Amino acid sequence: MRRLRLAKLCPGALDGRVNMRGIGIDIGSTATKVAVLNEAGELVHAEVRPTGFSSVEAAESVRTFLEESGCLSQPHAIVATGYGRVAVPYADKVVTEITCHGKGATHLFGADGVVVDIGGQDTKVIKLKDGKVAKFIMNDKCSAGTGRFLEIMANRLAVSQADMARMAREGTPTPISNMCTVFAESEVISLVGKGEPSENIANGVIESVVARVATLVLQMPGGSYFLTGGLCENDYVVERLGARLGSVVATCPEARYAGAIGAALCALDL
Repeated sequence: MRRLRLAKLCPGALDGRVNMRGIGIDIGSTATKVAVLNEAGELVHAEVRPTGFSSVEAAESVRTFLEESGCLSQPHAIVATGYGRVAVPYADKVVTEITCHGKGATHLFGADGVVVDIGGQDTKVIKLKDGKVAKFIMNDKCSAGTGRFLEIMANRLAVSQADMARMAREGTPTPISNMCTVFAESEVISLVGKGEPSENIANGVIESVVARVATLVLQMPGGSYFLTGGLCENDYVVERLGARLGSVVATCPEARYAGAIGAALCALDL
């Protein structure tokens, strides 16, 4: 697995020693990611912030950041992608998130395979062949297999998602049977009220998510698996997804920015 160099912006990065040309902005339903690549395709800065209720406001917040950090003072091109890509009026181009995630994953992992992107409101499964998107499927009708589902359930257990993952390791599965997030939330509340150990509930919640994701992924089997999105640093989710798929799932911290990195690569091609 190839890892990108990630460096914080510093005065040296703004005085011409690093020529930041490609800027990718990925406005998702819950998080907005920014990636800045230099001409060599190296990731010199990555930024993530909540999208909030308005994609327009998120885009303006990113513009302010880019101006204040000096990113716009260098020769550059900007490509926007994601749920709110049309809300970035200063972008030179908009590109679909499927294309950007595929391009970003290829750049990150350097191999063909199946990209699994667990986002806030949907899960995307993208098959890469010869470095390009061969086909894809999405689950965008229910949030039960997404990061948002985990966020809601962690809130119900009054813990962070990281704490929920640690708890899940110590628990035994308590099945969460409802497919709908609203009913599943009620089910968790009922289990808490009955005195079910939080560790068991946490285990059941994560197993519920990875089972739904694995069912989607297995519709497009073959090759290596790569996880992108906000859960790429959740070791327990990565481990359990791999167990469900019967294969190691490769990821890295930079994979959270795969869509933005792909958009920045598109910007370098303009």
